[in-house]
Amino acid sequence: MHIICCVKQVPDPETPASQFKVDEATKKVLPVPGIDPVADEYAILGVEAALRIREALGEAKITVLCLGPEAARDAVKKALAMGADEGIQLTDGAFEGGDSYATARALAAAIKKLEPFDLVLCGRQAPDWDVGVTPSIIADVLGLPCVTRASEVKVSDGTLQVERVLLDGFETVETSLPAVVSVSNELGEPRYPQLREIMAAAKKPVAVWSAADLGVDASQVGAAGSLLSLDRLYVPVHEAKCEFIEAETPEEAAETLATTLREAKLI
Repeated sequence: MHIICCVKQVPDPETPASQFKVDEATKKVLPVPGIDPVADEYAILGVEAALRIREALGEAKITVLCLGPEAARDAVKKALAMGADEGIQLTDGAFEGGDSYATARALAAAIKKLEPFDLVLCGRQAPDWDVGVTPSIIADVLGLPCVTRASEVKVSDGTLQVERVLLDGFETVETSLPAVVSVSNELGEPRYPQLREIMAAAKKPVAVWSAADLGVDASQVGAAGSLLSLDRLYVPVHEAKCEFIEAETPEEAAETLATTLREAKLI
């Protein structure tokens, strides 16, 4: 069995809000000095799900796939340290600035190149843009069934069994393979690599593929292939104003409050 896990590197979600800054001119998040980006924990849960499937089946190949700059290799290495077999990084200027659709097209092309495969696992959403549609778009591009927000993923007799998280509970669904699944935090805590595993992962090579390696036209990926137009990126400013209503009686206070709200066009 061949399982492909899509991982991503994101700004550290634990970054203090006061340190979070953006460049409104370029519409990009500015790196915070002294705080390194981290692997998306939802995506890492996808790796954990793959490892659990391998343990249950006794054998499976796990390939980690990551789209991002050279620094994003740390996310791949973390997955390798957890127990994944091989890593592939999609790094190319043509991939930069892409929305969920353009990113999914590039990932789908890489997944296609890795055929044959049986299962693609992704995180349910990344904490940077928090959109959560990339897994579904990958499935659509590849023409595969997609199951979202999984809390448990099992494979038995060539059939995929997934427990999904609903607003008011859980449901269990089955589908054929190959398929795409997005994994939610209800799966549980991912395993923590030991020092020996981290050192072994550091020696594992990570292949680097460009748009040309995937046979993808640069106009179909990155900013050029995006369907979403980012109008503005900014840190919102929250202002609070408080005005005390003074009056001799509750009735007078209520009348003054109503007048004040009407003048402010709040009622």
